[in-house]
Amino acid sequence: MDIGNLIRMANRIGDFFAALPDRDEAAEGVANHIQKFWEPRMRHALLDFLADHPDGDAGAQQLHPLVLATVTAQRARLTPRGV
Repeated sequence: MDIGNLIRMANRIGDFFAALPDRDEAAEGVANHIQKFWEPRMRHALLDFLADHPDGDAGAQQLHPLVLATVTAQRARLTPRGV
């Protein structure tokens, strides 16, 4: 799984939901989208990346601050079950 591609995808989600005026609603939108539409191995790859890079910095790319905060706070919710 290409983490660079996942970061780009996550950042687009972050950009979309960051436009919402309510920060909690934006974070919920990010978490819902990733939980519903990302397959388990995509979520595992993102969570593994954050375990190795808790600041969300991949060098050439960084996770959107909203995505970083949301995925960090919602790690248990976003961890695929039984995998």
